[in-house]
Amino acid sequence: MFLNIGFKSVTMDDIATNSGISKKTIYAHFANKIQLVEAATLHIFDVISKGIDIIHEQQQNPIIELFEIKRFVMKHLKDEKSSPQYQLQKYYPKIFKNLKHKQFELMQELFKENLTKGIEQKLYRNDIDIDFTARIYFNGMLGIKNKDLFPLVNYSMNTLTSYHLEYHLRGICSQKGIKELEKQL
Repeated sequence: MFLNIGFKSVTMDDIATNSGISKKTIYAHFANKIQLVEAATLHIFDVISKGIDIIHEQQQNPIIELFEIKRFVMKHLKDEKSSPQYQLQKYYPKIFKNLKHKQFELMQELFKENLTKGIEQKLYRNDIDIDFTARIYFNGMLGIKNKDLFPLVNYSMNTLTSYHLEYHLRGICSQKGIKELEKQL
C-alpha cells in the first residue's frame, strides 16, 4: 500500500482494513505509524538487497548485471507510482536519511565491483575513475526520483531508470561494451 498509494496517504485505518485486523492489533506491534513506515522500508530494502546479491552472484557480464538489477528493482518497487522516496524525504526525513545511507553503502560496493569487472572484461573504458563513476551513478539514481525535475505524469519510473542506465553505460562503455549495450536495448 505504501508503494502504490504513498506513505503519507495510507492511514492506519487503511492498513487495518486491508490486512483484516484491528488497529489495536497493529498498535500491539508498532507504537505509531512512524515505526511501521520504518519497518516497512527496511523490509523492502532487505528484500531488494538480497535479490541484488543473488543477481550479482550469477557472475554475468557487468552490463547484463545492471539491466537485471534494474528489472528486479522495478518489479519490487512497482514502478514507484507514488514516488515513495520523495514522500519519505518530505514526511519521514530521518527514515529517508537512514535508507539513503544504507542504499549508498550497498550500491557503492556493487557499482565499484561492476566497474572493475567491466574494465577487466574490456566492456568499460579503462580510463574511468571507479570511485567517481560509482558515486555519480548513485547520485543520478537519486536525481531521477526528484518529481519536481521528472514529474511522474511525464515519465514512468521504469522509463527514467532505463534512460539513466543507458546514459550511464554510453558514457563508460568501450566499443565492445556499446555492442553489448545495444543487444540489451
